[in-house]
Amino acid sequence: MVRKVLRYMKKYIPLLVISILLATVTVAMTLYFPILTGNALDLIIETGEVDFAGITEIIKKAIVVIAISAVAQWIMNVCNNRMTYHIVMDIRKDAFQKLEKLPLGYIDSKSHGDIISRVIADVDTFAEGLLMGFTQLFSGVATIVGTLLFMLSLDFKITLVVVVITPVSLFVASFIAKKTYSMFQLQSKTKGEQTALINEMIENQKVVQAFSHEDEVQEEFEEINNRLEKYSLNATFFSSLVNPSTRFVNSLVYAAVGIFGALSAIAGGISVGQLSCFLTYANQYTKPFNEISGVVTELQNALACAARIFELIEEEAEVPDAKDAYELEQASGRVRIENVNFSYTPEQKLIENFNLQVTPGQRVAIVGPTGCGKTTFINLLMRFYDVNSGSISLGETGNASEEDLYDINSITRKSLRNNYGMVLQETWLKKGTIRENICMGKPEATEEEMIAAAKAAHAHSFIKRLPQGYDTEILEDGGNLSQGQKQLLCIARVMLCLPPMLILDEATSSIDTRTEMKIQKAFLTMMEGRTSFIVAHRLSTIREADVILVMKEGKIIEQGTHEELLAKNGFYATLYNSQFATV
Repeated sequence: MVRKVLRYMKKYIPLLVISILLATVTVAMTLYFPILTGNALDLIIETGEVDFAGITEIIKKAIVVIAISAVAQWIMNVCNNRMTYHIVMDIRKDAFQKLEKLPLGYIDSKSHGDIISRVIADVDTFAEGLLMGFTQLFSGVATIVGTLLFMLSLDFKITLVVVVITPVSLFVASFIAKKTYSMFQLQSKTKGEQTALINEMIENQKVVQAFSHEDEVQEEFEEINNRLEKYSLNATFFSSLVNPSTRFVNSLVYAAVGIFGALSAIAGGISVGQLSCFLTYANQYTKPFNEISGVVTELQNALACAARIFELIEEEAEVPDAKDAYELEQASGRVRIENVNFSYTPEQKLIENFNLQVTPGQRVAIVGPTGCGKTTFINLLMRFYDVNSGSISLGETGNASEEDLYDINSITRKSLRNNYGMVLQETWLKKGTIRENICMGKPEATEEEMIAAAKAAHAHSFIKRLPQGYDTEILEDGGNLSQGQKQLLCIARVMLCLPPMLILDEATSSIDTRTEMKIQKAFLTMMEGRTSFIVAHRLSTIREADVILVMKEGKIIEQGTHEELLAKNGFYATLYNSQFATV
């Protein structure tokens, strides 16, 4: 884990070097100050025998030493802050970039709240631990080394006493730190669970209240909250043992220096001023152990959070486009699907031996019971998921032969998706203006083009009634608009781009019947000359389709026009008649 953090530090080695040098200067000045104090004490012999001139010179030196130490420490903190938050910025940037590259299967299989917790809360905790580590670790180590050198220059025997007792402090801190790491791991994981639950409940509060599920949600929250309290208390308890334990050992060091130093002073081995220096150094020597032991517990928490962050960053990304992947400029609309098999999990089969030929400009409707694979088929067309076996191929305008098709795995994902326009039942609008949302797929669109698209989608009239019209700010996921208005904006977004192929997955499910009739007419105009895939539950909306695919359990069981399928009196006829049956 430490190696992974060090990789991010490579870019900031100059700041690291400056920080270490300044820490050394700060420590040197801090350690030099007791020598000045000791010299001043030795100049005060007895009443009437005080060297005021010498003390004045020492005071001047002390002021310079304090000033240099203060300035060096301030610049060191600036360097540490800059280094820490640049590293954290890089980690968070890499985490978000990885989110953009992860396969859709990862996002679908993970709690969104836990992912958010990793990128936000865990990175913040890591930043706090890292900053404390930089600030106290460098100066702490420098203080320990510097103090030992100064004490050795004064008296070897007393210094030896200090060195012999020191490992006890290190052993105690190390033992407790190992215990706290697992506690902090559990704490971070449970925080992620709690964030996930809160995120889920906020997004679906209407459903929770509609089904009077508040008590069950409260119980689930309290269960997670109690676990978090338990893990947090255990982590805090064990980490809080470090400081008093090391302070006890450090007090032993101070007492030993005092006793041995006093005996040495009585014997004439050192002066009273030097004894004063030794006692100050004993304090300064043990102080970093307290600080470092405190830093270690914070670092344990930070590293536990870092493990979750790096787990996300190191997650296997979506298989990248091949270096020689083809840029599909203008799809002809010809689609060939051969022997396609796909399942989300190996143990649960979904689409098996799927075959289909679609000609340019053909309107293909896909119907069937829930869970038969309609939306999955759309996901495969767009390469949100890759097929397990078989192939999906597309033609390009200008190809000499109708059989000259490209496997979508050999096409760049971006160019493939640019050739599709998609309107889903589940609408999504980003936080921003209505203008920005409509022009998402075509930012360079003119005002006239945008308004024409909105009019074609029958969204212009309600947009003009809004306070700022097209510049009206939309809340997160269009919270200040009705579901029908959001869907109209999503339709306008596709109307503006008008790609050669369309995917309409229950695109008018949230629109009133009168507006739906108008939208259907607009769709007919839009679909003219474009290959269209229409997923529908209301079978009355697909009567005009050129071909209707009836799916069941991942297979096409019937295929034909509306009239042909009704004449067969098969599964489609049963579905269709059930929607118009009288009770």
